Amino acid sequence: MGSKLSTLLNKFRDGKISQEALLEALPSYMSESLGFATIDHHRELRQGFPEVILCEGKTEKQVGEIARKIVDNGSVLLATRATPACFKAVRRRVRSAKYNELGRVITANEKHIRPKGKGTILVITAGTSDIPIAEEACETARLMGNRVDRLYDVGVAGIHRLLTKSEKLRTANVLVVVAGMEGALASVVGGLASVPVIAVPTSVGYGTSLNGIAALLGMLNSCAAGVTVVNIDNGFGAGYAASVINRN
Repeated sequence: MGSKLSTLLNKFRDGKISQEALLEALPSYMSESLGFATIDHHRELRQGFPEVILCEGKTEKQVGEIARKIVDNGSVLLATRATPACFKAVRRRVRSAKYNELGRVITANEKHIRPKGKGTILVITAGTSDIPIAEEACETARLMGNRVDRLYDVGVAGIHRLLTKSEKLRTANVLVVVAGMEGALASVVGGLASVPVIAVPTSVGYGTSLNGIAALLGMLNSCAAGVTVVNIDNGFGAGYAASVINRN
């Protein structure tokens, strides 16, 4: 919960403000309009994690202003698909902001991360080219309070690389498999693991990979039970889903 809303509710609980004062103040703590955006401050209370900024399609100034409001509310900041220019705009307003350049993710207010995960989320990639999407998943899961481990470049073209890391597969609580080309790694992992597998098709591949459609269809047609598929290049969605699974 954002610290401002938490402080308000604590004051009401302790009898420092009346019910009428609480009801009058609540709307401004639920959402905040910036003209170009309406920030959902209530989302953290409602869903357990604050609103996340998708930087694509927004100006650097818009990203910076939204980020500042989220941080001022006392919430963890997670901004995805961020360019270096977006990060500079955020950093001017939020000095503690950090940038995962590979995953294109901006984070801040990490002191407010609350551990929630019951086990480890293991993020696996078929190839090195899939790592940017995997890093988006890793950062999302980490910011949501999970232990995250990585296993990169272990695709089916050299399946022995995966098989030598079978201990990681056995001990993880949720697996996120990120793969382009034909997307076969998700089926292989699904056939080896006894835990939920979230498959992320990527747009990595040559002509007939069709910018990720081939991997998407391959994953959707997986014969391995327990494989769930998110949209193409949706590392954020996979990390979020893995976090929800890991805390239940």
